[in-house]
Amino acid sequence: MLMALGAGALVAPLSSFAQAKTFRIGWLAYGRSMVGSRALDALRDGLRELGYAEGRNVSFIERWSDANFEESDRLAVELVRLNPDLIVTTSAAVLSVVRAGATMPVVFAFSGDPVVAKIVESFARPGRNFTGMSFLSLELAGKRMELIKEMMPGLKRVAVIANPQHPGRQAELAAAQDAALKLGLAIDYLEARSAPELDAAFAAMSKSRDEAIVVFPDARTMSMSEQFAAFSLKSRIPAISGWTYFADSGNLMSYGPNFQESFRHLTTYIDKILKGAKPADLPVELPTKFELVINMKTAKTLGIKVPQSILVRADRVIE
Repeated sequence: MLMALGAGALVAPLSSFAQAKTFRIGWLAYGRSMVGSRALDALRDGLRELGYAEGRNVSFIERWSDANFEESDRLAVELVRLNPDLIVTTSAAVLSVVRAGATMPVVFAFSGDPVVAKIVESFARPGRNFTGMSFLSLELAGKRMELIKEMMPGLKRVAVIANPQHPGRQAELAAAQDAALKLGLAIDYLEARSAPELDAAFAAMSKSRDEAIVVFPDARTMSMSEQFAAFSLKSRIPAISGWTYFADSGNLMSYGPNFQESFRHLTTYIDKILKGAKPADLPVELPTKFELVINMKTAKTLGIKVPQSILVRADRVIE
């Protein structure tokens, strides 16, 4: 059981030191159009609740790479050189900040396993200048498999697609395989880190006659959400993944962490660090709030009748 940061961090007033200084917070993220802008808005809201006000005691230095992974490294170097008091970063952009040699505190929301990626030493004791949240909750891989089976009771064969460079992919695959075995599903595991590789995966799926797609979520696979949706509609093969952007892009379902709530929670890390806490001593946490999104327009196009048992659990339905 990971140690929580403590509810007190949500209500504690700013110290006199914090009130006397304007803290500069660096921000580096992929996908402004995916979840990035909403995540930053949630972060700003959380900081306001803690008494921080832009222009008075906090300012942001924003850098966006919009899923251009090479550009992310350049922007990370640029941001580190500007020497903010703290950097907040998301998804694979975290790795860019690591490569840039950041020595200031870094708070992250990482889609993979930060231990496997060598960002931290352990969840309980990060041991370095990085801490935050990991979205790699392995039970979610099984939950997505259960949802697609519940949606399609006669389902027998599923394609699982992952970015092979995603830290924690092997553990996520093992969890998905365990869930598939219990559900009586056969799995075809395919890798895709680029558009050509994704096209090859689509061709393999057509040959194998897969009936549904489960996509392991990370910035790379989510940047291809629209390609998944186009293939899904053309081939009549429904797809599920973990970011709401996936369903918003025209795919059948998404089930995963509530990003807005997760980024609001990140402000408790920021507040503690700006008051003197060391990232090395703040445990990495897993999300506690999740959301299920159903794209009913896609379901109708695919001829899928969404069970009432799923509809009543949905946090949002796209008509």
